[in-house]
Amino acid sequence: MVWFKRKQDGIKTSTNQKRETPEGLWTKCPKCKNIFDNEQHIENSYVCVNCNFHFQISSKQYFEILYDENTYQEINNKIQSGDPLNFKDSKTYKKRIQETQKKTGLKDAITTSYGKINNKNIVICCMDFKFIGGSIGSVVGEKISLAIDFSIKNKYPFLIISKSGGARMQEAAYALMQLVKTSSKLNILGQNKIPYISLLTHPTFGGATASFSMLGDFNIAEPGALIGFAGPRVVKETIGQELPEGFQTSEFLLEHGFLDAIITRNDLKNKVSLMLDFFTN
Repeated sequence: MVWFKRKQDGIKTSTNQKRETPEGLWTKCPKCKNIFDNEQHIENSYVCVNCNFHFQISSKQYFEILYDENTYQEINNKIQSGDPLNFKDSKTYKKRIQETQKKTGLKDAITTSYGKINNKNIVICCMDFKFIGGSIGSVVGEKISLAIDFSIKNKYPFLIISKSGGARMQEAAYALMQLVKTSSKLNILGQNKIPYISLLTHPTFGGATASFSMLGDFNIAEPGALIGFAGPRVVKETIGQELPEGFQTSEFLLEHGFLDAIITRNDLKNKVSLMLDFFTN
């Protein structure tokens, strides 16, 4: 056997040259592993063009998709959490809030706004999972409540886009009180005959599912979203049984009567507009 050895160092070939690819040009689908360019990804509303996987997106991105010409007015955007319990785990709650605000550019886990969808006025509250898992604290409850007041005053239809892991443990009972607060406010909204559409996205769990997320006149969801109160592992251990295939997906919930419809993100704006026509007519 003959071995070949390179005598001179520093010779560059196509096999040892590192090719630099600029970041932010491509997106890889975690479901089908298809790779596509970001411009195509944005044009398709952050949905995989190959398998229809719906990527988790921010409130700002939902507003871009829904509002006419991406024109809207944010309301109550200066409210932020206090620390009534002086809570501390691996770090203080105050520090956790400050770090998350700096990292995300958000004040808390929900953004409230108003604008037009196909020239129809609407108030939209959208949760952000990247802010402490979209957890529900006093700010989330207060901003939803104030947005409902604004909706009632102006007689604008109301939409909440849910994306949450549940109540925020750092606020304990203060967080749990928001479930009652928001549910009571939505009851007042209904008494004023103002329509409420609830859009459940991946994931929607815990206190959100136990309150405002399931109280819509229309409860709709995106394809493949996981929706429930407790996670499947907890449910399985509690009941001591194997769970059915697709348990807690939006498709499973639609089949069992917990949802009114599943709507793909590309159809969302026009379908919400159609629902508003249904109510106003």
